[in-house]
Amino acid sequence: MTDLVTRCCEPCRSDSPALGADQWPALLAALPAWRIQQADSVPVLSRMFRFADFAAALAFACAVGALAEAADHHPRLVVEWGRVEVSWWTHVIGGLHLNDFILAARCDLIGAAG
Repeated sequence: MTDLVTRCCEPCRSDSPALGADQWPALLAALPAWRIQQADSVPVLSRMFRFADFAAALAFACAVGALAEAADHHPRLVVEWGRVEVSWWTHVIGGLHLNDFILAARCDLIGAAG
């Protein structure tokens, strides 16, 4: 995960290449709690984070929101009592980009700190 955490996100445009499915396993090896699922025929990188209560879940979601704003790359966040589901994909390319894996690794750091 450390390698992903320290990498820089690149600005994405509609002509930026999506990662191929053959590239996902090596990246997922650094993110064992994350999974790739299809949502409306688009691959999405998702993880459920668990917390002791709603306040902790909400604080985590706010920290991920600040991370997303700083990177100008925004996930889907589903906040419930004691848990937050985070889903990353690159909307403009309709798939997964290295940025999604970088930000997932950074979410793991935030979750570990919380």
